[in-house]
Amino acid sequence: CLYGREHEPMKNILIHGLGQNSKDWDTIKNELETRGISSVAPDLFDLARGRKLDYPTVYQAFSELCESYKDKLNLCGLSLGGLLALNYAIQYPRKINSLVLIGTPFEIPKGLLKFQNFVFKLIPKSAFQSMGVSKKDFIRLSKSMAELNFMESAATLDCPTLILCGAKDKTNMESAKRFHEAMKNSKLVIVEASGHEVNKDNPNELVRVLQDFWAER
Repeated sequence: CLYGREHEPMKNILIHGLGQNSKDWDTIKNELETRGISSVAPDLFDLARGRKLDYPTVYQAFSELCESYKDKLNLCGLSLGGLLALNYAIQYPRKINSLVLIGTPFEIPKGLLKFQNFVFKLIPKSAFQSMGVSKKDFIRLSKSMAELNFMESAATLDCPTLILCGAKDKTNMESAKRFHEAMKNSKLVIVEASGHEVNKDNPNELVRVLQDFWAER
């Protein structure tokens, strides 16, 4: 049984986005638990604590977490979390049972990133405390993502992949469609009544979709 409490051959990992922390998965985790599906939601900033915060160090810390599990992984990531999941799957395809990519860009829009970083500089330092990261580290991490592009490598993956995008997430809709076209074993689902943060905007629908997808695996 994939989700039996006595035997769990797959580890389900929920990975938050850049402007979130692990608590943003609490509703999803709790509801999945009531359905007999256990999951973990690491805090990326805690994983990388004590290191200079940028994409390479966050990925390294995330990769170390994944390597600590002997079993195959079901990775579910939102935005930055999706990029990390995809990056790990490309590097270690044999460790992956399935992927779920939510609002994940195939490349970072440089104009948008530049504008976002300008806005971040105007935000008070206290606003970053809830995410468990300093303003300086947050901006450094954001800037370090500018050259990420996994589209070509993603096309080589053959693991079952669920690509989700909120119906109101116009920024990432094109990316979702392009990933679906490029990845031969993928399914595209548009989540209604949701923007970019599907785990917060429509958690009930996300739980349903995850349960169905993982049950098929």
